[in-house]
Amino acid sequence: MSLTVDERWDLIDSIAKKTITYGRYKETLKDVIGELTVKPMTGIPIAITTMYAFWSIFGSFAGTLFTDGFFVKLFDEHWLPWMQAHFPGAGGWLYYIIVGDPAADNCFEAFGMLTSGIFVAIGVVLPAIFIFYLMLTLLEDVGYLPRLAVLVDTVLHKIGLHGYAIVPTILALGCNVPGVTATRILETRKERFVMMTLLAIFVPCGAQLGIMEEVVPESMGLIILYLIIGYFITGLVLNKIIPGISPEILMDVPPYQKPLLSNVILKVWVRMKSFFKTAIPFVLLGCVIVNVLYLAGFIQWLGSTFSPVFVTWFGVPEATAGPLVAAFLRKDLAVAQLSVIEMSAYQMVTAVVLVSIYFPCLATFMMLLKEGWKELLGSLAVLISVVFLYGGLLHLIGILAGVA
Repeated sequence: MSLTVDERWDLIDSIAKKTITYGRYKETLKDVIGELTVKPMTGIPIAITTMYAFWSIFGSFAGTLFTDGFFVKLFDEHWLPWMQAHFPGAGGWLYYIIVGDPAADNCFEAFGMLTSGIFVAIGVVLPAIFIFYLMLTLLEDVGYLPRLAVLVDTVLHKIGLHGYAIVPTILALGCNVPGVTATRILETRKERFVMMTLLAIFVPCGAQLGIMEEVVPESMGLIILYLIIGYFITGLVLNKIIPGISPEILMDVPPYQKPLLSNVILKVWVRMKSFFKTAIPFVLLGCVIVNVLYLAGFIQWLGSTFSPVFVTWFGVPEATAGPLVAAFLRKDLAVAQLSVIEMSAYQMVTAVVLVSIYFPCLATFMMLLKEGWKELLGSLAVLISVVFLYGGLLHLIGILAGVA
């Protein structure tokens, strides 16, 4: 027997009336909070407050409490003087690679593998990564992240994504590698390409954020603002030129719940393990490679060769060639290296933004390649264009504002 559409709906209604019992709904406090966090009128202020609290705890815990309060004193007052006094061959090439500048009075300026390398990895990045993943896990297990995805869905649709793209973005703020991996949850090839490209260019990892908080705390707001603006401008352009559709969001929004301590510990540990396996070795390797390139005169040659680009177009010193080389290994290491280059405050802002939007670090580069060589080549083409156009635009803004 064939039924019309109206007859099918009538049949569904009749079956529902016989099988479903309706009770009286009793609204709970969790329901009220859940509604408040997804409605734009109340949800946006709550999101801004949550992100501000997130950042405040991140800066206070990682930067003020652990890095400045403990590790700076440990490394600068004890570890660095001990290494400078006991490592043999002061002034030699091996000493320069392992310990760094014998006249340095802090680990940032020494730039040796066992001084700056260990200080950056353990003293600055490790506390930043830990507190970031702890807060992210709490927001995830409480049930706030799905509501944030619903809240930003309309905005992200403007750049060819839907609200769930906020999850790879937030993950990438911890490390770009899981951020790129998380793009697989997006439904279309266009969405995945746009998301991977934006992550590789404009989203700094937690390690880099930790170093930025230590090196340029007074300029963090302007740097993040430039990265956010670039994120959305590039997304708008990519959405226009890349064919494909952006489907509507369809996701389960769980009720708010109390996070389980065992789950939180397990998730934080799983996310931290990759830092110990990849980040620390790459930081140490980066110090060695950059120091060898300095000793060989390659960095000086690179700065002189590309001086018109660095000085005239980007408005930064030639010496930023070294950090840009280091950025391919670890961007946090590159930002740390910028701290010992003499430049104005706005030049430092431009240089940090350039390091951020420059080629993704090696681990992220390999993840992009794993997703497909066509996607990698496309992302690199966008990246190169963005670096030159956006870097030149930042210099122009500085000139017009009289601060370049």
